Amino acid sequence: MQEYKEVFKVEPQDLDDLNHVNNIRYVEWIQEISKKHWFKATTESIRSENIWVVKNHNITYAKSALLGDTIEVFTYIKDTNGPLSIRVVEIKNNKTGQLLVKASTEWCLLDAKTFRPKRVPESIQNLFNKT
Repeated sequence: MQEYKEVFKVEPQDLDDLNHVNNIRYVEWIQEISKKHWFKATTESIRSENIWVVKNHNITYAKSALLGDTIEVFTYIKDTNGPLSIRVVEIKNNKTGQLLVKASTEWCLLDAKTFRPKRVPESIQNLFNKT
């Protein structure tokens, strides 16, 4: 599985006091799409041995989304090095295609039993490689 996306509508609970999507909600969407991609691409056995933690989020907010907008959240793995994986998430207005948010998150793979960082195995990298 190379990439993953979902499309949905902005709901009232997603908004802030300015009636735009709240920045915290964007972070939640980034986390959610990352987790869903991981679960879709991997088996329970892989997930029982490995967990991911965020080391760094870099988020650029380009434009606001509003109530009723249809949003596309798209993600893929850009690079992997040792225990670190760079995941890109783009959030766009599905109707106009306009980029709303772009995030690059550095995730660190941990052994699920010891909680120590571990190199991302080639078998896992292959599940997410872009071709």
